[in-house]
Amino acid sequence: RACNPPVGNLAAGRTPVTLTTCGQNSTELYCSYPDHSLLHRPSRGCGQPRCTKCNANQPDNSHLPADMTDDFFANPVSWWQSAQGVHREEIRLDFETEFYLTHVIAVFKSPRPAAMVLERSQDYGQTWRPYKYFSVNCTATFGLQDDLIEEGSMCTSRYSDAVPCTRGEVIYRALSPANKIEDPYSPEAQDLLKLTNLRLLLLKRQECPCHGSGLVEKPQRFAHYAIYDLIVRGSCFCNGHAEESPGSVGFLREPGSCVRVVHGKCVCRHNTAGDHCEKCAPLYNDQPWKPGDGKTGASNECRKCRCHNHAESCHFDLSVWLASGKRSGGVCDNCKHNTEGHRCQRCKPGYYRDRGKPMSSAEVCKPCACQPVGSANTTFSSSWRCHPRTGFCYCKPGVAGPNCDRCLVGYWGFGENGCRPCDCARDCDQHTGHCFNSEPFFNIPIGGRIPDLVQTPTNESEEEWKWNDHEQGFSALRHPEKCVCKEKVLGSVADFCQMKYAYVIKARILSAHDKGTHAEVVVKVKKVLKSGKVKIARSNRSIYPESWTNRGCTCPILNPGTDYLIAGQEDSRTGKLLVNMNSLVKPWKAHLGKQVSDILRTGCK
Repeated sequence: RACNPPVGNLAAGRTPVTLTTCGQNSTELYCSYPDHSLLHRPSRGCGQPRCTKCNANQPDNSHLPADMTDDFFANPVSWWQSAQGVHREEIRLDFETEFYLTHVIAVFKSPRPAAMVLERSQDYGQTWRPYKYFSVNCTATFGLQDDLIEEGSMCTSRYSDAVPCTRGEVIYRALSPANKIEDPYSPEAQDLLKLTNLRLLLLKRQECPCHGSGLVEKPQRFAHYAIYDLIVRGSCFCNGHAEESPGSVGFLREPGSCVRVVHGKCVCRHNTAGDHCEKCAPLYNDQPWKPGDGKTGASNECRKCRCHNHAESCHFDLSVWLASGKRSGGVCDNCKHNTEGHRCQRCKPGYYRDRGKPMSSAEVCKPCACQPVGSANTTFSSSWRCHPRTGFCYCKPGVAGPNCDRCLVGYWGFGENGCRPCDCARDCDQHTGHCFNSEPFFNIPIGGRIPDLVQTPTNESEEEWKWNDHEQGFSALRHPEKCVCKEKVLGSVADFCQMKYAYVIKARILSAHDKGTHAEVVVKVKKVLKSGKVKIARSNRSIYPESWTNRGCTCPILNPGTDYLIAGQEDSRTGKLLVNMNSLVKPWKAHLGKQVSDILRTGCK
């Protein structure tokens, strides 16, 4: 829910700034009438005046600005007093940060001013705007209508009467029937309630009506402003994300007097931070910051970024937010543990993900272990030493092995330029290139001469699964002089149905690996036309070739980067999709896909 900090006296513990103070330069003699004679409208005069001295440097005779904001219960008869004879006086409270104002009360010892203005600043005193004008005659003094006549007017005569001549109050309420606010954290509310400075401009003195013909003292000795108490009620400004400020500490103003201070820093909730909870905490910027909603009570708390424990902070990015359909806009900062990406979700170049560890593990990314001679990081891309998902290295032409440390079958001469094709009908010695006399048994995958890892960028966008000028793999299609395959044709409906294929899919060939005892081809399944007992999802998965030729080639042809229609059998015990010489493997065409779909739907019963 939205939170509200408690209201306190913002003036407590803070010293106002005034233009003058009595006895500032030298001792002044001033006079005043006893309070008890002035509390009601006098009918028999003001009584006998009392005259005494004021000296700002003598504690027993001083009336300093701080006396306005001391504890009025502990010091009920302390007051601030201006110098004699001044008409224009200024009282200013400067706050160290932003606060919310609720109301102001000034209790005067002298008669209240005939004209006065209450102002606030929201930019630490650079500019000022009025809260309220006070005058015995609003129209004559300020050219404004009196709010006793016109409700909501900026001026009032309610608090400008000279009577009572002492302890008269001036009261201002920020929230009144004239300016109702439903949401206290809305921009309109902030414009009205938020302040960094408060100023009272006392513009015109007035005398108590009991000053009459029998005055024996000099009139100038009564000519001053004096205020017992200045109370400014308000709270710390927390945008609806806190209901307290750090322990309001007692502040000793003088022996035996302790004042509770309202601090301007909030104890933030809802994963927010800052003195006023005006921003999200460092790791909680997945959506835009918002103030709490005082109308509905919604907390609008900040949401944590998904950095998988690899970052200590994140920032909000508007373009990422809009691209996600306004669901997530957090971008992790300074990803650790050799990770990178908006969410520290992938390994940096030169590292690959350890699938045996959770993504949040500090050891999820392992360094590539590529053989420097056989790996192609100098010719392909220096940034990608190995595949970030599998750790298999990018090999030079004719080179094999997860670490690119040996020649492919049918190649020889491992060196800086990779390996060269054998000039033989069969395999040859990998060191000398001499042809073998007997025909060995090769257990290698179908689909062309498949390298241990073809070039695959980390992001699996369709445009990027392509061969570049530096070949990373070989296939029957690219080397027809070495690989000849007998293709399976689609044939008639009866022929197709007779094969009783367990699965029919549209898939893009991503990469292929020689596992020594078997081959594994990674594909991206794009459409499932038929499936059997093995569940097939539209995602990356492996298929397993069974057939080979004596030239180190594989059939049917499966070229990386190409979409195929693949129909084959399954091994339900192991959950594997199989490809062999009886499988139907054709480059994908829309009309071919429709033809097979129609056969599956109506032809095979």
